[in-house]
Amino acid sequence: MSHTSFTTTTLGLRRDIPPMTLYEKAKRLGIWNPSDIDFSQDKADWLKLSRDEQSLILHLTSMFQAGEEAVTLDLLPLISVIAKEGRLEEEIFLTTFLFEEAKHTDFFRRFITEVVGHDTDLGRFHGPCYHHLFYDVLPATMHALSCDPSPRALAKASATYNMVIEGMLAETGYHAYFTVLDKHNILPGQRKGISLLKQDEARHIAYGIFLLSRLMAEDETLWEVVEATMNELVEPALGMIYESLGSYDPIPFGLEINHFTDYAMSQFQKRLERVQRARSMSIEEIYSVTHHAIEENDA
Repeated sequence: MSHTSFTTTTLGLRRDIPPMTLYEKAKRLGIWNPSDIDFSQDKADWLKLSRDEQSLILHLTSMFQAGEEAVTLDLLPLISVIAKEGRLEEEIFLTTFLFEEAKHTDFFRRFITEVVGHDTDLGRFHGPCYHHLFYDVLPATMHALSCDPSPRALAKASATYNMVIEGMLAETGYHAYFTVLDKHNILPGQRKGISLLKQDEARHIAYGIFLLSRLMAEDETLWEVVEATMNELVEPALGMIYESLGSYDPIPFGLEINHFTDYAMSQFQKRLERVQRARSMSIEEIYSVTHHAIEENDA
Protein backbone atom coordinates (compact mmCIF):
# COMPACT_ATOMS: atom_id res chain seq x y z
CA MET A 1 0.00 0.00 0.00
CA SER A 2 1.27 3.48 -0.87
CA HIS A 3 -0.04 7.03 -0.53
CA THR A 4 -1.08 9.06 -3.55
CA SER A 5 -1.80 12.30 -1.67
CA PHE A 6 -2.23 13.71 1.82
CA THR A 7 -5.32 15.40 3.23
CA THR A 8 -3.43 18.20 4.94
CA THR A 9 -1.55 19.20 1.77
CA THR A 10 -4.61 19.08 -0.49
CA LEU A 11 -8.00 19.54 1.18
CA GLY A 12 -6.82 20.61 4.63
CA LEU A 13 -8.62 19.82 7.88
CA ARG A 14 -12.30 20.53 8.53
CA ARG A 15 -12.07 22.19 11.92
CA ASP A 16 -15.82 22.82 12.05
CA ILE A 17 -16.88 19.16 12.38
CA PRO A 18 -17.47 17.36 15.71
CA PRO A 19 -14.32 15.19 15.82
CA MET A 20 -12.12 18.30 15.65
CA THR A 21 -14.27 20.04 18.27
CA LEU A 22 -13.68 17.02 20.51
CA TYR A 23 -9.97 17.09 19.69
CA GLU A 24 -9.75 20.72 20.79
CA LYS A 25 -11.47 19.80 24.06
CA ALA A 26 -9.15 16.84 24.54
CA LYS A 27 -6.09 19.05 24.15
CA ARG A 28 -7.47 21.52 26.67
CA LEU A 29 -9.03 19.20 29.26
CA GLY A 30 -7.53 15.77 28.75
CA ILE A 31 -3.87 16.42 29.55
CA TRP A 32 -3.68 15.32 33.17
CA ASN A 33 -1.18 12.95 34.72
CA PRO A 34 -2.26 10.19 37.14
CA SER A 35 1.21 10.37 38.67
CA ASP A 36 0.53 13.95 39.81
CA ILE A 37 -2.46 12.99 41.96
CA ASP A 38 -1.75 13.14 45.69
CA PHE A 39 -2.92 9.94 47.41
CA SER A 40 -1.52 10.74 50.87
CA GLN A 41 -4.94 11.47 52.42
CA ASP A 42 -6.44 8.52 50.55
CA LYS A 43 -4.02 6.18 52.33
CA ALA A 44 -5.12 7.53 55.71
CA ASP A 45 -8.81 7.38 54.78
CA TRP A 46 -8.51 3.81 53.52
CA LEU A 47 -7.31 2.54 56.89
CA LYS A 48 -10.37 4.04 58.62
CA LEU A 49 -12.90 2.24 56.41
CA SER A 50 -14.68 -0.91 57.57
CA ARG A 51 -13.91 -4.21 55.88
CA ASP A 52 -17.15 -4.13 53.84
CA GLU A 53 -16.55 -0.50 52.84
CA GLN A 54 -13.06 -1.38 51.63
CA SER A 55 -14.46 -4.40 49.81
CA LEU A 56 -17.09 -2.37 47.94
CA ILE A 57 -14.59 0.28 46.83
CA LEU A 58 -12.15 -2.43 45.77
CA HIS A 59 -15.00 -4.20 43.97
CA LEU A 60 -15.85 -1.07 41.97
CA THR A 61 -12.17 -0.37 41.35
CA SER A 62 -11.50 -3.89 40.06
CA MET A 63 -14.29 -3.55 37.49
CA PHE A 64 -12.99 -0.21 36.30
CA GLN A 65 -9.39 -1.44 36.28
CA ALA A 66 -10.13 -4.40 34.04
CA GLY A 67 -12.65 -2.40 32.01
CA GLU A 68 -10.19 0.38 31.22
CA GLU A 69 -7.55 -2.16 30.26
CA ALA A 70 -10.06 -3.98 28.07
CA VAL A 71 -11.06 -0.88 26.12
CA THR A 72 -7.38 0.09 25.76
CA LEU A 73 -6.71 -3.30 24.22
CA ASP A 74 -9.87 -3.42 22.10
CA LEU A 75 -9.99 0.09 20.58
CA LEU A 76 -7.32 -0.38 17.92
CA PRO A 77 -9.54 -2.14 15.31
CA LEU A 78 -11.95 0.81 15.37
CA ILE A 79 -9.12 3.28 14.86
CA SER A 80 -7.79 1.13 12.02
CA VAL A 81 -11.15 1.14 10.20
CA ILE A 82 -11.49 4.91 10.51
CA ALA A 83 -7.91 5.42 9.31
CA LYS A 84 -8.38 3.16 6.28
CA GLU A 85 -11.49 5.13 5.35
CA GLY A 86 -9.32 8.25 5.22
CA ARG A 87 -11.30 10.12 7.89
CA LEU A 88 -8.31 12.03 9.20
CA GLU A 89 -10.21 14.38 11.52
CA GLU A 90 -11.81 11.40 13.28
CA GLU A 91 -8.50 9.55 13.50
CA ILE A 92 -6.84 12.63 15.01
CA PHE A 93 -9.44 12.66 17.79
CA LEU A 94 -9.17 8.89 18.27
CA THR A 95 -5.47 9.22 19.06
CA THR A 96 -6.53 11.11 22.21
CA PHE A 97 -9.22 8.50 22.89
CA LEU A 98 -6.70 5.65 23.06
CA PHE A 99 -4.23 7.73 25.09
CA GLU A 100 -6.95 8.53 27.62
CA GLU A 101 -8.08 4.92 28.03
CA ALA A 102 -4.46 3.94 28.69
CA LYS A 103 -4.17 6.81 31.17
CA HIS A 104 -7.28 5.58 33.01
CA THR A 105 -5.74 2.12 33.23
CA ASP A 106 -2.65 3.70 34.77
CA PHE A 107 -4.75 5.74 37.22
CA PHE A 108 -6.72 2.85 38.72
CA ARG A 109 -3.64 0.64 39.01
CA ARG A 110 -1.81 3.39 40.85
CA PHE A 111 -4.68 3.61 43.37
CA ILE A 112 -4.63 -0.15 43.92
CA THR A 113 -0.87 -0.30 44.35
CA GLU A 114 -0.31 2.83 46.44
CA VAL A 115 -3.50 3.11 48.49
CA VAL A 116 -4.95 -0.39 48.76
CA GLY A 117 -1.66 -2.27 48.56
CA HIS A 118 -3.58 -5.17 47.06
CA ASP A 119 -1.65 -7.29 44.57
CA THR A 120 -3.73 -10.48 44.54
CA ASP A 121 -6.16 -11.49 41.81
CA LEU A 122 -8.96 -8.94 41.76
CA GLY A 123 -10.75 -10.95 39.09
CA ARG A 124 -12.71 -12.61 41.89
CA PHE A 125 -14.98 -9.55 41.81
CA HIS A 126 -15.93 -10.17 38.17
CA GLY A 127 -19.24 -12.01 38.01
CA PRO A 128 -20.90 -13.82 35.06
CA CYS A 129 -22.45 -10.67 33.55
CA TYR A 130 -19.16 -8.80 33.79
CA HIS A 131 -17.35 -11.74 32.15
CA HIS A 132 -19.94 -11.87 29.38
CA LEU A 133 -19.56 -8.19 28.52
CA PHE A 134 -15.88 -7.45 29.10
CA TYR A 135 -14.19 -10.82 28.59
CA ASP A 136 -16.31 -11.95 25.62
CA VAL A 137 -18.69 -9.49 23.92
CA LEU A 138 -16.49 -6.39 23.86
CA PRO A 139 -13.33 -7.97 22.41
CA ALA A 140 -15.30 -10.15 19.97
CA THR A 141 -17.32 -7.20 18.65
CA MET A 142 -14.38 -4.82 18.39
CA HIS A 143 -11.91 -7.28 16.86
CA ALA A 144 -14.53 -8.43 14.34
CA LEU A 145 -13.76 -5.11 12.62
CA SER A 146 -10.37 -6.50 11.60
CA CYS A 147 -12.15 -8.96 9.30
CA ASP A 148 -15.33 -7.03 8.60
CA PRO A 149 -14.95 -3.22 8.41
CA SER A 150 -18.46 -2.77 7.03
CA PRO A 151 -20.78 -0.01 8.28
CA ARG A 152 -22.98 -2.65 9.96
CA ALA A 153 -20.05 -4.07 11.92
CA LEU A 154 -18.90 -0.54 12.78
CA ALA A 155 -22.38 0.39 14.02
CA LYS A 156 -22.52 -2.72 16.18
CA ALA A 157 -19.06 -2.04 17.62
CA SER A 158 -19.85 1.58 18.48
CA ALA A 159 -23.25 0.72 19.97
CA THR A 160 -21.54 -1.89 22.16
CA TYR A 161 -18.55 0.19 23.16
CA ASN A 162 -19.68 3.82 23.23
CA MET A 163 -23.37 3.45 24.06
CA VAL A 164 -23.51 0.49 26.48
CA ILE A 165 -20.01 -0.03 27.92
CA GLU A 166 -19.26 3.71 28.26
CA GLY A 167 -22.58 5.51 27.99
CA MET A 168 -24.50 3.20 30.31
CA LEU A 169 -22.13 1.13 32.46
CA ALA A 170 -19.12 3.40 32.94
CA GLU A 171 -21.28 6.43 33.66
CA THR A 172 -23.35 4.48 36.20
CA GLY A 173 -20.19 3.12 37.80
CA TYR A 174 -18.61 6.56 38.04
CA HIS A 175 -21.86 7.88 39.50
CA ALA A 176 -21.80 5.20 42.21
CA TYR A 177 -18.10 5.67 42.92
CA PHE A 178 -18.26 9.46 43.07
CA THR A 179 -21.46 9.39 45.17
CA VAL A 180 -19.68 7.35 47.85
CA LEU A 181 -16.53 9.47 47.91
CA ASP A 182 -18.27 12.84 47.76
CA LYS A 183 -21.05 12.10 50.25
CA HIS A 184 -18.60 10.78 52.84
CA ASN A 185 -15.78 13.20 51.99
CA ILE A 186 -13.16 10.46 51.63
CA LEU A 187 -10.32 9.56 49.24
CA PRO A 188 -9.80 13.06 47.76
CA GLY A 189 -7.14 11.92 45.29
CA GLN A 190 -9.36 9.20 43.89
CA ARG A 191 -12.28 11.63 43.81
CA LYS A 192 -10.23 14.11 41.78
CA GLY A 193 -9.11 11.42 39.34
CA ILE A 194 -12.64 10.17 38.78
CA SER A 195 -13.83 13.72 38.06
CA LEU A 196 -11.15 14.01 35.38
CA LEU A 197 -11.99 10.57 34.00
CA LYS A 198 -15.65 11.55 33.65
CA GLN A 199 -14.64 14.52 31.48
CA ASP A 200 -12.63 12.21 29.23
CA GLU A 201 -15.45 9.69 28.97
CA ALA A 202 -17.96 12.40 28.03
CA ARG A 203 -15.86 13.11 24.93
CA HIS A 204 -15.69 9.41 24.08
CA ILE A 205 -19.45 9.03 24.31
CA ALA A 206 -19.96 12.18 22.25
CA TYR A 207 -17.79 10.68 19.52
CA GLY A 208 -19.80 7.46 19.61
CA ILE A 209 -23.05 9.40 19.19
CA PHE A 210 -21.49 11.31 16.28
CA LEU A 211 -20.17 8.13 14.64
CA LEU A 212 -23.49 6.30 14.85
CA SER A 213 -25.34 9.39 13.65
CA ARG A 214 -22.99 9.74 10.68
CA LEU A 215 -23.40 6.07 9.80
CA MET A 216 -27.19 6.32 9.89
CA ALA A 217 -27.18 9.47 7.80
CA GLU A 218 -25.43 7.37 5.17
CA ASP A 219 -27.66 4.31 5.67
CA GLU A 220 -30.85 4.62 7.73
CA THR A 221 -31.24 0.83 8.01
CA LEU A 222 -28.29 0.76 10.43
CA TRP A 223 -30.69 1.96 13.12
CA GLU A 224 -31.91 -1.65 13.31
CA VAL A 225 -28.36 -2.79 14.18
CA VAL A 226 -27.93 -0.12 16.85
CA GLU A 227 -31.31 -0.76 18.46
CA ALA A 228 -30.91 -4.55 18.43
CA THR A 229 -27.38 -4.39 19.86
CA MET A 230 -28.32 -2.06 22.70
CA ASN A 231 -31.46 -4.03 23.58
CA GLU A 232 -29.47 -7.26 23.57
CA LEU A 233 -26.89 -5.90 26.02
CA VAL A 234 -29.15 -4.03 28.45
CA GLU A 235 -29.98 -7.14 30.50
CA PRO A 236 -26.38 -8.23 31.23
CA ALA A 237 -25.50 -4.56 31.82
CA LEU A 238 -28.15 -4.30 34.53
CA GLY A 239 -27.04 -7.70 35.79
CA MET A 240 -23.61 -6.26 36.48
CA ILE A 241 -25.13 -3.76 38.91
CA TYR A 242 -26.89 -6.53 40.82
CA GLU A 243 -23.69 -8.60 40.83
CA SER A 244 -21.67 -5.81 42.38
CA LEU A 245 -24.02 -4.08 44.83
CA GLY A 246 -26.27 -7.06 45.46
CA SER A 247 -23.43 -9.11 46.94
CA TYR A 248 -23.55 -6.97 50.12
CA ASP A 249 -26.22 -7.03 52.83
CA PRO A 250 -26.52 -4.30 53.85
CA ILE A 251 -24.83 -2.39 51.06
CA PRO A 252 -22.01 -0.25 52.49
CA PHE A 253 -22.31 3.54 52.52
CA GLY A 254 -26.13 3.30 52.48
CA LEU A 255 -26.29 2.70 48.72
CA GLU A 256 -29.50 1.36 47.16
CA ILE A 257 -29.53 -0.85 44.07
CA ASN A 258 -32.70 0.66 42.63
CA HIS A 259 -31.16 4.12 42.49
CA PHE A 260 -28.36 2.88 40.27
CA THR A 261 -30.46 0.60 38.06
CA ASP A 262 -32.80 3.54 37.47
CA TYR A 263 -29.81 5.76 36.69
CA ALA A 264 -28.40 3.16 34.28
CA MET A 265 -31.72 2.86 32.44
CA SER A 266 -31.96 6.63 32.24
CA GLN A 267 -28.52 6.75 30.61
CA PHE A 268 -29.47 3.90 28.27
CA GLN A 269 -32.66 5.63 27.16
CA LYS A 270 -30.93 8.98 26.73
CA ARG A 271 -28.26 7.49 24.47
CA LEU A 272 -30.81 5.52 22.46
CA GLU A 273 -32.97 8.60 21.89
CA ARG A 274 -30.00 10.77 20.90
CA VAL A 275 -28.98 8.31 18.21
CA GLN A 276 -32.55 7.69 17.09
CA ARG A 277 -33.05 11.40 16.40
CA ALA A 278 -30.26 11.26 13.84
CA ARG A 279 -32.25 8.93 11.58
CA SER A 280 -34.01 11.79 9.84
CA MET A 281 -31.03 14.19 9.68
CA SER A 282 -28.61 15.01 6.91
CA ILE A 283 -24.89 14.78 7.61
CA GLU A 284 -24.57 18.56 7.81
CA GLU A 285 -27.45 18.69 10.31
CA ILE A 286 -25.68 16.03 12.35
CA TYR A 287 -22.48 18.08 12.28
CA SER A 288 -24.39 21.10 13.59
CA VAL A 289 -26.42 19.33 16.29
CA THR A 290 -23.45 17.30 17.57
CA HIS A 291 -21.17 20.34 17.57
CA HIS A 292 -23.71 22.26 19.65
CA ALA A 293 -24.12 19.35 22.09
CA ILE A 294 -20.36 19.08 22.56
CA GLU A 295 -20.01 22.79 23.17
CA GLU A 296 -22.82 22.61 25.73
CA ASN A 297 -21.16 19.49 27.23
CA ASP A 298 -24.38 17.60 26.60
CA ALA A 299 -22.59 14.44 25.48
